Amino acid sequence: MSSALFRTKNVEQSIQDTEEPEHALRKSLSALDLTVFGVGVIIGTGIFVLTGQVARNNAGPAVALAFVVAGVVCALAALCYAEFASTVPVAGSAYTFSYASLGELPAWIIGWDLVLEFALGTAVVAVGWSGYIRSLLDNAGWHLPAYLAGRDNASGFGFDILAAALVLGLTAILVLGMKLSARITSIVVAIKVAVVLVVIIAGAFFIKGGNYQPFIPKPQSVAAAGNLKAPLIQLMFGWAPANFGVMGIFTAASVVFFAFIGFDIVATAAEETRNPQRDMPRGILGSLFICTVLYVAVSVVVTGMQKYSRLSIEAPLADAFKATGHPGYAGVISFGAAIGLTTVCMILLLGQTRVFFAMSRDGLLPRFFSRVHPRFKTPHRPTILLGVVIAVVAGFTSLSELAELVNIGTLFAFVVVAISVIILRRTRPDLPRAFRTPLVPVLPILSVCASLWLMLNLPAETWLRFAIWMVIGFLVYFFYGRTHSRLAQRATEPAGEVPGPQSGNVA
Repeated sequence: MSSALFRTKNVEQSIQDTEEPEHALRKSLSALDLTVFGVGVIIGTGIFVLTGQVARNNAGPAVALAFVVAGVVCALAALCYAEFASTVPVAGSAYTFSYASLGELPAWIIGWDLVLEFALGTAVVAVGWSGYIRSLLDNAGWHLPAYLAGRDNASGFGFDILAAALVLGLTAILVLGMKLSARITSIVVAIKVAVVLVVIIAGAFFIKGGNYQPFIPKPQSVAAAGNLKAPLIQLMFGWAPANFGVMGIFTAASVVFFAFIGFDIVATAAEETRNPQRDMPRGILGSLFICTVLYVAVSVVVTGMQKYSRLSIEAPLADAFKATGHPGYAGVISFGAAIGLTTVCMILLLGQTRVFFAMSRDGLLPRFFSRVHPRFKTPHRPTILLGVVIAVVAGFTSLSELAELVNIGTLFAFVVVAISVIILRRTRPDLPRAFRTPLVPVLPILSVCASLWLMLNLPAETWLRFAIWMVIGFLVYFFYGRTHSRLAQRATEPAGEVPGPQSGNVA
């Protein structure tokens, strides 16, 4: 029983499965396309909101250093992702990587985790996009009826028609092909980055040196809380993070880290990349570097424009320009945020469908969903199914309290990928690796520790919800996936199957 739960699918079999005509995705992406995808999903509301929030509450002008710390934590995980994505260029990202190293049950767990992360992330972003669009429409004098403006704005029936429409529209684009998706993303990302650069360049002219004093404010202790909304580390050890001072920088880093979430989605497109061995590391690391530079620059500008203690929580960049007597930039920033969220939503949905597709192709979910469109060569069935489900969820649900589930899911994936790199280095040293994570096992261990630290800083109720989702996943696996797995079916065949490279594994 236990050996069956931890049977691994070797790398050669994973790659061979991608060559089956009815389950093969079209290879059309370049390193530039991957970098654009990464930038497109990373730069969202984080750069427009979190910058001012953590500067005011946690770190002061030193928020720029917090972005550097968070970028380093993500870089540790990115190096691990780059090795795996170039070595195992198969759709599914962390799910596929763990299947090749940890075994079927761990792979199912991480796949189930990613399904939640990407689905919920897509819905949350769609609702946020809808809010920006409604704000722009209100400024133009056009007002949606309350019952079509979402649950938060309705006293009775409420449906967020804009959020649902966005998800359905992006679903159609993803069905039509990855290259079309990449072209649209390139255009939107170019607009989004241009808006960010306008903010940086224009804001630089309004910086006052006195606003940086003190650069690292004096530390302030935070009283420990005792309910489920408190960070898990408080409930476990009675330790509360500090605001401001040197420790405040690390507290801020645990918050702004979530502005980086998304670079791992680039790995889900490995199977659709023309030269994954060369282009996957470039796309993953390149997009992370670009976004880190932009985040640091924006944080330096906004804390220089306005005293950190006066920054607004809801719209710090827009309000900073208003405070300097230039309210016209506020509209530009809102436009950039709305444009930016469009690509974030699309790429989250893309990652979701690729993980679902990979799990289906392995038999852990119904194989019906692993057949690609005969013309577009895209996984159209899971794309349509998930698009409709997420559109309904985004339309009917207020998801602000559930957004942190996206964060814990991402950090959990980081931990699994880092451990998988260490294991595969030991079990399959013979594999050709176009990119090798440096300093193994030291660097992956540092990545695990950093991710676990940030997970402990999440509220206990987030851990509880995550545990409930995992329990549901275990039930699905043991009642369906375990017996329908292609590895399980190969193991029961009388002859003709060759064992994997390790004893006890099924190839």
